[in-house]
Amino acid sequence: MPRLSADARHRIRARINGRAIEAEAEPRMLLTDFLRHVLGLTGTHIGCEHGVCGACTVEIDGRLARACLTLAPQIEGSEIRTVEGLAPSPDRLSVLQEAFRRHHALQCGFCTAGILVSLDHYLARTPDPSESEIREFLGGHLCRCTGYVPIVAAALNAAKKLREAKPHA
Repeated sequence: MPRLSADARHRIRARINGRAIEAEAEPRMLLTDFLRHVLGLTGTHIGCEHGVCGACTVEIDGRLARACLTLAPQIEGSEIRTVEGLAPSPDRLSVLQEAFRRHHALQCGFCTAGILVSLDHYLARTPDPSESEIREFLGGHLCRCTGYVPIVAAALNAAKKLREAKPHA
């Protein structure tokens, strides 16, 4: 049986926000730390470190995941999307990000990255959500500043704009 070493490193190859990456991480390094400290993608925040607050939410292979509960070596070969991958270009916000700006849907901003990634994922699959459906979906995200009212308003506005932008068949 091979001996494991505390200083062993794993080579990780993945696609993050559409870009191929190759980097090394320690076996027990969390994805949050890998994104922030190895790759310099600081948009993903570290909140509770127990998967409860939702601040670290990212997409892994098209599924929402808590980066604080995922070890970096687990993403080998995966497609990852972080908050940095939401905007269509560095000088243009996504429809959802623009709705957040317009509705003042953030205050301290700590929870915002995880909420944006989650809502972007949700709205792509649920194009016409009700207010109560959005509120239920956001149950996995803690925001201490906004009271969720502007977040829900922004999500509803973004959903409407996304529906209007879709070509009708």
